[in-house]
Amino acid sequence: MFCHAGSPNLICLIATLAGADNDAHDYFMNSDPYSTRLIWPRLIAVAALALIAVTVLLGVALGIKTRQQFREIDSSWTEYSGGAERKGILISSLREHLGYGGIIHNFKNYVLRQDPVYLTQTQAQIDQFYVVVEEFKQLQLSEHERAALATILGTIRVYQARLEIAQQATAEGWDVAQTDQLVQVDDTAAIGALATLEQIWNDIQTASSRRIVAAVDEGQQLILIGFMSVLALALTALVIAGMIYLLVQYLRGAVSQLALELRERRRLQRSESQLATAVEQSPATIVVTDTDARIQYVNKKFETLSGWRRDEVIGETPAFLQSGRTSAANYELLRQRLLEGKSWTGVFLNRKKDGSEYWVETTILPLVAADGTIQNFIASGEDITEKRHARDQVIQAQKLEAVGQLSGGIAHDFNNILTTIIGASHLAALDADDGSDLAGEIEHIDIAARRAQNLVRELLTFARREPGQPQAVDLSEIVSEVSRLLRASMPPMIRLRCDTSGPLAVLGDPTHLHQILMNLCRNASEAIGAEDGTIEIGFAASNPPQGFAPRDDGWVLLTVRDDGPGMSEGTRARLFEPFFTTKPLGKGAGLGLAVVYGLVEEIGGQITVESTRGQGTCFSVLLPASSEQALTEERDRPELPRGHETIMLVDDDMEIAGTLRRILLRLGYRVEAFTSPLVALERIRQWPDRFDVILSDLMMPDLSGEALVTEIRGLRPNIPVLFCSGYKPDTIVVPGEQPEVLDKPVDPATLAKKLRHLLDSISAE
Repeated sequence: MFCHAGSPNLICLIATLAGADNDAHDYFMNSDPYSTRLIWPRLIAVAALALIAVTVLLGVALGIKTRQQFREIDSSWTEYSGGAERKGILISSLREHLGYGGIIHNFKNYVLRQDPVYLTQTQAQIDQFYVVVEEFKQLQLSEHERAALATILGTIRVYQARLEIAQQATAEGWDVAQTDQLVQVDDTAAIGALATLEQIWNDIQTASSRRIVAAVDEGQQLILIGFMSVLALALTALVIAGMIYLLVQYLRGAVSQLALELRERRRLQRSESQLATAVEQSPATIVVTDTDARIQYVNKKFETLSGWRRDEVIGETPAFLQSGRTSAANYELLRQRLLEGKSWTGVFLNRKKDGSEYWVETTILPLVAADGTIQNFIASGEDITEKRHARDQVIQAQKLEAVGQLSGGIAHDFNNILTTIIGASHLAALDADDGSDLAGEIEHIDIAARRAQNLVRELLTFARREPGQPQAVDLSEIVSEVSRLLRASMPPMIRLRCDTSGPLAVLGDPTHLHQILMNLCRNASEAIGAEDGTIEIGFAASNPPQGFAPRDDGWVLLTVRDDGPGMSEGTRARLFEPFFTTKPLGKGAGLGLAVVYGLVEEIGGQITVESTRGQGTCFSVLLPASSEQALTEERDRPELPRGHETIMLVDDDMEIAGTLRRILLRLGYRVEAFTSPLVALERIRQWPDRFDVILSDLMMPDLSGEALVTEIRGLRPNIPVLFCSGYKPDTIVVPGEQPEVLDKPVDPATLAKKLRHLLDSISAE
């Protein structure tokens, strides 16, 4: 196969393996009608080549030797001026820390004079010393150097440890002489170790200088030999010129043969060009490597898909494409299969040059020569990223549906339990003395119940089963409540700083605002982990970003900042995706920030995040502000209003019914509680005018809350109704006025306000 000078070797390889123009190839390789006429020119050529070879070999030998000498000089100079020079600087720095005005001197001054200035200088110099030691360790060190450095480091650590004793002595006023005797350190070994480092450094400098001088001397000899070689080359050139003249005379007869070969070559080049075009324009990626996995060729589709240019990858292994999702063991099995002469088909998740990822379905074949040896590997891949994304979206939708079903399934029963716990803790708190141990235990019960309540609310909100009810909310109260819950659950080494600048009204659902702040703070706490850290919560009035319409009441910016490890660009880009989490398996569901994103959008705000590796993270939430008047009206509502009306309470859970009954009795109401909706319906049929309001669960056996109210309003069309439910259904169909729905677990204060408001509105009519 004849390949033109600019064609890739791969094209020749593929064309040859494909059997293109094998007959023509064999003809030119096996037939030569002028071979007998060219015997004498060949002898001349061989003689000329022999002279050239001798000259070239001599030149190559001189060149190699000269290059070796230059490398020796370069190596010696690098050793002299590079690492050794840096060692000298660092050794000098160590001597400064150990000498006058250094750590030892300032330590002793602090012990004797007890001046805090010496303490500060000693601590700062110890920190600087550790920096110098760490930099010293990064250099190439011998065992003696490492041992000496360890001796110095050990002595300084003793000084650092005894500095704490000196601080205690200063604080407690110990006798200076006794303190000096107590914290005295033998630094003889450290001083000797420093001398050892200096001696080793001097030896290296001396040896490098000798190498440089020896290399220069040998170089001068090579220059002399080089001049002699140039003279020999000139004489050789004259001999070769005579031989070439004789050779040309015999080559004239070969011109016609060369013309024939040229025509055939052009025909083969056209065939090769067609094959190259087909490979280059293939819709699949094509990669050819040698048996060591070094890339020899990639086509245009590979460049377009991966973002890597051909000149950037030739000679490299495909390891730069690996995303880290495939184990090294799998790659080794793949290679073993190819070396056995078998093909491999599978799917890779590859990484583009810009860091993004793509899926490619790949088939890799070994290219086997006629003798059975494997010469190359060729990989053909199809981009299936969009197909995978479509499949992932279907899976994601199924996950969301499953979460919705799970939320609806557990919310009713779980919130019933929490209603009993919160109600009972409220009643117990009324009877407990302020500041008593009992009051504290009850508060912990209430905190735990509300944390469980938040968990259920997250699931319900994410499943879009619980729409928000915007109202004027004091953001400072939300911050105060969340901080109280967080301090009871966060590790003690994490500090929580909250803005206490005063009330600031925003427009939103208080439960959703609570969830937003709780999730962001919990995310910050988990990012810090077991390390020392700080979480800062702040809020202030703010101007809207570009694209947000101005509001009469303005906007408020809520920030949650932590000094944790921060996050990468890839993590930040996927931060709000449902089920995306960087936590280990079983440590997080990936719903928290997705819930936050959905709630902020529902409120009509915006959430952004700024984060850098090693510099922490800051979430900024833009919220619509509310007027102070609306907030004042919200606050002016009476606390725990009381009444004397008769209430029919219906809930199939006996504990909930009992807890709510006790709460309502404490508020002055007359209460008849029923755990069977059928019994309750029979009771109101006997005395239709006995009850002033119906307080009922929605999800009950035998008869649902909707069905019960429909029957009751058939008897009394205008009777007020208040539902309590573990989750809010999309619609409630009952005759008459639409009832309000309270979320379980029911907060006693909210129940009292809603009930009183409902009764008062009926009385006003």
